[in-house]
Amino acid sequence: MIIFLKLFNESIKMAWNALVANKLRTILSLLGITIGIMAIITVFTLVDSMEKNIKDNVQSLGDNTVYIQKWPWATGSNYQWWKYWQRPEADLSDFREIQNRSRAADAVVFMASKNKSVEHKSTVVQNVSVVAVTHDYDKIKSFELVAGRYFTLLETNAGKNVCIIGMAVAQGLFGDQNPVGESIKVFKRKLTIIGVFGVEGESIFGNSVDNQVLMPINYARQVTRIDSRSANPTIMVRGKTGVETEALKDELRGIMRSIRRLKPRAEDNFALNEISVLSNSLESLFDILNIAGTIIGGFSILVGGFGIANIMFVSVKERTHLIGIEKSLGAKNWFILLEFLSEAVFLSLMGGISGLIIVYLLTFAASAAFDVDIYLTFVNILKGIAISVSIGLISGIIPAYLASRLSPVEAIRSK
Repeated sequence: MIIFLKLFNESIKMAWNALVANKLRTILSLLGITIGIMAIITVFTLVDSMEKNIKDNVQSLGDNTVYIQKWPWATGSNYQWWKYWQRPEADLSDFREIQNRSRAADAVVFMASKNKSVEHKSTVVQNVSVVAVTHDYDKIKSFELVAGRYFTLLETNAGKNVCIIGMAVAQGLFGDQNPVGESIKVFKRKLTIIGVFGVEGESIFGNSVDNQVLMPINYARQVTRIDSRSANPTIMVRGKTGVETEALKDELRGIMRSIRRLKPRAEDNFALNEISVLSNSLESLFDILNIAGTIIGGFSILVGGFGIANIMFVSVKERTHLIGIEKSLGAKNWFILLEFLSEAVFLSLMGGISGLIIVYLLTFAASAAFDVDIYLTFVNILKGIAISVSIGLISGIIPAYLASRLSPVEAIRSK
């Protein structure tokens, strides 16, 4: 073990001296490894960060939740939009029937939304998501209130002109002032602010509360149509603990078919959507990105591997005389093999670490620029190091083997 450590130390010193002596050659040779590791780990980092954000978004929407809508969440060339266009929108009567009949549901919520301007005195915030909901919305959608409170049951049932606003709306209209108790205008009607959502950040599903105004559905019915196509009416149903999503969907399908009075062989004229449909589609996309990033980075690493192999062949040629001296003093073949192999791994590792440092710096820049959490995980760091070591071993094995097989006498005479 002590001999191995001494050998490794000497190999590192020799590798470092070779780097210093041939700076340009070294930089050009290691550039491929650096770019390759940077490309692969950047893709892995982006995919992992997106997957984490998706999981966070799914959790914020509530586990085991089914969305009853006119349009199914699906993509591809087989999407039969002309058939879905003729379907009726979900409405409050559907909501009430599900509320009364469902035994698997823990919470049932009707929701409608429109993009509108919001005013406070002379200040206007454009394109705000105005969302109207029934009372149990807080049981399905998880959110934090940094000021004020949620609706009372009386406010919801009576359709009081109260609302909860997102942080982006609050800052746009009131700056740093506490908006609770102030009034805003939506649909040209006054609403009293009773709460403010905490900052949630951008959501991949577009459901962030930051740019949102939330109001009771019974108030919204007084000022706008909540069952129109433009309001995207949706019934959200969360299952009870222990009830599987498929079991919940089966029950809801039976209830909705009964409500719509569909014949046994008739197709459903409604969609039962769940977040997993979107997240699974995105995961497939991420798999493709992973493969693409690996291929692109693989070509760069391949070029870098040839560069390291070239350095090692040159290093063996330059140090042939020293190899002969080492062997004449009793150095074994494995000793010479390990010496040059360690040097190749060290060179490749330097390129890999440089690539990881660049990725680490890019995550900070991207997080600040796009307001999205991007993480360079410890697992991805280990992947980068493992790939670098593997490339070093593969690139250095042939030069190291040839060096170990040199004849001591011929090696000494080569000077």
